[in-house]
Amino acid sequence: MSPEALCGVLGHPVGHSRSPAMQNAAFRASGLDWRYVKLPVPPERFEELVRALPASGYRGANVTIPHKAAALRVADSASAAARAIGAANTLLFGDGAIEADNTDAGGLVDALDAEIAGRRALVLGAGGAGRAAAWALREAGAAEVLVWNRTPGRAAELARDLGVTQAVRPEPSDLLVNATSVGLDPGLSEGDALAALDLAELDPPELVADLVYRSDGRPTPVCLWASSGGARVVDGIEVLVAQGALSFQLWTGVRAPVEEMRKAAALG
Repeated sequence: MSPEALCGVLGHPVGHSRSPAMQNAAFRASGLDWRYVKLPVPPERFEELVRALPASGYRGANVTIPHKAAALRVADSASAAARAIGAANTLLFGDGAIEADNTDAGGLVDALDAEIAGRRALVLGAGGAGRAAAWALREAGAAEVLVWNRTPGRAAELARDLGVTQAVRPEPSDLLVNATSVGLDPGLSEGDALAALDLAELDPPELVADLVYRSDGRPTPVCLWASSGGARVVDGIEVLVAQGALSFQLWTGVRAPVEEMRKAAALG
């Protein structure tokens, strides 16, 4: 028997994603006959697949690396947050139209669960997740938002677009967000990861969030670096749960069962 509705996560790669376990647990806990699946799609086929989803019974989708900018472009309408950030991680299908939203920003702020106003923030990464993080921190009243990227031109573009500051190299801050994919590969050593992010000579700030989580369930190099320096660490699973709860509510109109989502995401 087919489910009442489908949702999924679009990415390349997407095999490591814990969103299906998390969202399917949320559907069950809420009594919804919905199903959430992985939708691996290369960039050249992204628009074609997205436009085909509504006719296949899909109500919505999450979007991850490397499709967040493309998700905004393919949409017929977009939330103010998605437009301001220039990227979308959530799509809604209804009435023959595609609507884009961005729950990465609100999810990050919810997961941090800390006072951001007046603090100096450093964001590593200038892709869709980095744009959402920088915008969210700026909107939350950070005294300064610095953005660093391994490709300086991308950081400069983000800084210009969002009115934040490009960092030539990672600098001391009150909070740090890793929005790069460094640490996603379980085979990458902590030393190599910190070298890639230019963090080896920097002490961690008091609050560190890593948007990455590893398929083997082990802490990422950034989380290990942060915890060894005494920082409060917000890992990628907690951020995933926070943004996923907001996406769930957008699709269903139902309050997200966050505890069930957290348990399922932790188990993978």
